[in-house]
Parts: sequence; structure tokens; C-alpha cells
Amino acid sequence: MVVGRRGRRPTGSGVQLTFEVIAEALRERIRSGGLRPGDALPTQAVLMREFGASSLTVQKAMVLLKQEGWVVSRPGKGAFVAHRDHAADDADDLEGPDATAPVGGTTARVEALEQALADAVQQLADLRGRVEALESGGGERGR
Repeated sequence: MVVGRRGRRPTGSGVQLTFEVIAEALRERIRSGGLRPGDALPTQAVLMREFGASSLTVQKAMVLLKQEGWVVSRPGKGAFVAHRDHAADDADDLEGPDATAPVGGTTARVEALEQALADAVQQLADLRGRVEALESGGGERGR
């Protein structure tokens, strides 16, 4: 694979950058049914080995897939194939000119935001408990 200097695409070429190759390979696995809505994606380490890529390159591919609605992240759990917005589950819907359309769209983004909010609420509750424990224990130590 030919990649331009500093990861820039050579002017006028159709050469894909490595993160684009990774993203397209994962899209194809989703389109073909190899990865289905709700399935966990391979870990960053697995993708690094499979594509001979750096962690930053794999992260860029995942960001691209998330932005396009193909993937959602669940903090502490990993990345998962997003659920589709429409009811039809036929693989035919993923062929033709619209084949690069996001699988998740709005529903996936809402799910990701709900999960992020739930995680943030849990983290706040944990922190509140730690602060209260420190304040009750810390005040007695100073006496």
C-alpha cells in the first residue's frame, strides 16, 4: 500500500490511507453479516495485528465508523456494531449505491449517548461516595 508523506493522500490518487482500509474492511464485515448489530468489534490489539497498524491508526478508523453511525462505544466494554434505524433486516438493503450508508444513524447515536450518560451518572455517584468517605474520615484524622 502506498501512503503519502505524513499520512497524506498523494494528490489526485485513489490511494486509501490505512485507517480508511480498516474502516472499509469492518464496514464490509457488517454488510456481509459477519458482524451483526450488537456484536462486539475486534479489539484494538486484534485490529493492530491484523492490519499491521498502529494504535492511533486503528483509533482513527473507529472514530470514522462512529461518526458514520456504523459503530457505538460502550465505555469499559468496547465497540459494538450499531443497530439499524429501519425495521427491515434483509441483507439486500445493504447492497447497491447506498451500501456505504450508516447502519446505526440516529438510533445508534441516541444509544451511545444514553450509555455515556448512564456511565457518567455512575461515575458521579462513585466519586460522591469517595468524597463523603474522605470528608468523614479526614476530619477525624486532623484532630
